Amino acid sequence: MSASSARPWQAAAGGLTLTVRATPKGGRDAIDGIEHLADGQIVLKIRVRAAPADGEANTALAAVIAKSIGIARSSITLVRGASSRIKVFRLAGDPGTLAAALELVARGDHHSKNG
Repeated sequence: MSASSARPWQAAAGGLTLTVRATPKGGRDAIDGIEHLADGQIVLKIRVRAAPADGEANTALAAVIAKSIGIARSSITLVRGASSRIKVFRLAGDPGTLAAALELVARGDHHSKNG
């Protein structure tokens, strides 16, 4: 897979794993696209208004992902990185459908109603 086609999501049993770089207290709830980090990791950048306290930012991140790709919030589980900026979420569902939705969101082709 070339660097240009690499994505921050991978198929997993019953869904996908999604690597996210979180920006809490980011002023708005939004997905800012794909970023290639200095260490070679590829992440989906997401900012949320919530503060990184008592899991509020993690809950807000999951809500932004769910709303953006049209799945239930209950289909998203934080797997790794509860107190880190780099987090891994598991998204339950059809991997192909989820990947297609994430591709649209990452390109900015989604119609979110974020305030």
